[in-house]
Amino acid sequence: MHDSRQFIDRRLNVAPMMDWTDRHCRYFHRLLAPSALLYTEMVTTGAILHGDLQRLIGFNPEEHPLALQLGGSEPSDLAESARIAQRYGYDEVNLNVGCPSDRVQRGRFGACLMLEPALVGDCLAAMQDAVEIPVTVKSRLGVDDCYSYNYFSDFVNQLAQSGCSVFIVHARKAWLSGLSPKENRDVPELRYDWVFRLKKERPDLTVVLNGGIGSVAGALESLGRLDGVMLGRAAYHTPWLLCELQQELFGTGGVQQREQAVEAMTRYIRAQTLLGVPVKNISRHVLGLFQGLPGARRWRRYISEHAHLDPANDRLLMQALDHMRKGIAVAPGSARVHGNELE
Repeated sequence: MHDSRQFIDRRLNVAPMMDWTDRHCRYFHRLLAPSALLYTEMVTTGAILHGDLQRLIGFNPEEHPLALQLGGSEPSDLAESARIAQRYGYDEVNLNVGCPSDRVQRGRFGACLMLEPALVGDCLAAMQDAVEIPVTVKSRLGVDDCYSYNYFSDFVNQLAQSGCSVFIVHARKAWLSGLSPKENRDVPELRYDWVFRLKKERPDLTVVLNGGIGSVAGALESLGRLDGVMLGRAAYHTPWLLCELQQELFGTGGVQQREQAVEAMTRYIRAQTLLGVPVKNISRHVLGLFQGLPGARRWRRYISEHAHLDPANDRLLMQALDHMRKGIAVAPGSARVHGNELE
């Protein structure tokens, strides 16, 4: 069995998010944080073994370092999917044992696997035997009534015996019934203390915290005790946070101003529309770029109202920027006076 601790800087990670972290989103996030480890949306083994691979797992070379997140529970299927990931050039393959959706439960993968640690261990061992790249796991703290620190630490210790040494922990439990996937991201309480305790008891493991991190200060506080932080919705809705964390943690790289990101994404959109990608498939990921600044609402609204009008409009973001600036110029003081109009 190979050593799955091959070096990848894991201090800053962007979470796998269904319907959000596609290749266009990841290209944008990479501009902001060149050193972050990016993750794909979860892809099932069934899709990889029987689907259109280029559409499902193709990516831009600029996206490295990049991890493919897999959903599945059959060791041989996961091993073959991991081989395909390695062949495609992914830097890591990650097993999802945290997603609580109904569809995932019917397929016997995601969070319900936290009830079957022996099976998860077999899956991880099979994947590690199949590839040279790191094999990691993303879990919750527990599921339904199987929820205590001892249950969580026993689960991790059992998986570690398979040779897995990198654990990304969404610091909430999952409810398999009664809560929607959206509610499962908010309702169960966050227990960072369990994740800190795990790292203290198992310093040999690489432990990355996910869940509720929404500021530079919050990320740095957790990084003082863990190996990494993973941002989810905060990275998507307030993406400039990635740029701030890049500067704070790595000192260099990334665009320095939001306008540079607009220009870079305009060049990307130009290339993608020539390949037949509708501009709305890309522009939806940059709606949060000016979040918290005067004009942010005008930026969002312009893109939302115009993205679908001309699928090949590669000037959309520059037009939105002009529209936003005009609004601010017309009412220089109104960001304070009529905040609801510009913020």
